[in-house]
Amino acid sequence: MTEHSHPPASLPVPWLVDSHVHIDDASFDRDRAQVLACAAEAGVRSMVVPGIDAASWPRIDALCQRHQGLYPAYGLHPLFLAQHRPEHLDALRERLGSGNPVALGEIGLDFYVQELDRELQQYYFEQQLALAQEFDLPVIVHARRAVEEVVLALRRFPGLHGVVHSFAGSEQQAERLYEMGFMLGIGGPVTYPRAKRLRSLVANMPIDYLLLETDAPDQPNAGHQGARNEPIRMLETLQTIAGLRDGSAEAIAAATTTNACRLFGLAPPASL
Repeated sequence: MTEHSHPPASLPVPWLVDSHVHIDDASFDRDRAQVLACAAEAGVRSMVVPGIDAASWPRIDALCQRHQGLYPAYGLHPLFLAQHRPEHLDALRERLGSGNPVALGEIGLDFYVQELDRELQQYYFEQQLALAQEFDLPVIVHARRAVEEVVLALRRFPGLHGVVHSFAGSEQQAERLYEMGFMLGIGGPVTYPRAKRLRSLVANMPIDYLLLETDAPDQPNAGHQGARNEPIRMLETLQTIAGLRDGSAEAIAAATTTNACRLFGLAPPASL
């Protein structure tokens, strides 16, 4: 049993959606079934699993077919630029047509890592935005030190919708995203008291644009630095957000689950 096996008893939430979790990551290979079972017991019963490169797509597909409540998304992540090839865009088009994904992602721009070619990132990002438009799929967007550039790119593809995950931009940038129909994915970073700008944004943003996420195994919550993040930790994020908004965790859970269902076309688990 892991230390994370027992969910908080004080928060009976029937259904939560982790809108961004890399449960296919090798760090879960030894105890994935247990991690999923513990999360489901705590109410985290649906998860969107984004792809990062072409090699990850078959693994995610198999995993989502094997476990109820897991939903695939396929994309080429900017951090893995060295692995991407132009022909992977053709392979992505094929998979989007036959793989039953709920979104195209994880895609975007990362200007934090200086050595990543910005022009090449932009090329793969815009090619994938065009595919999302073609297949009428929501996009899951990574925007690290590049929120402004991401907003400008999204504006070139009218009608797109999706989520900017792990949002770290300004209130003004957030408002421009809402206007385009984009949601914000909020996870572990909001649990850190020093994240004052993010906490202020989350406290005041329209609830209709809020999604919960973990980005597990990355971005652990405050108090768990250095540990593997897990979907069950989303309940701590939920409680933090409820405190920031002076609202009930149950109401925020219900609203964010409704948002995720609207964006990704999810249905309630059979057990509900």
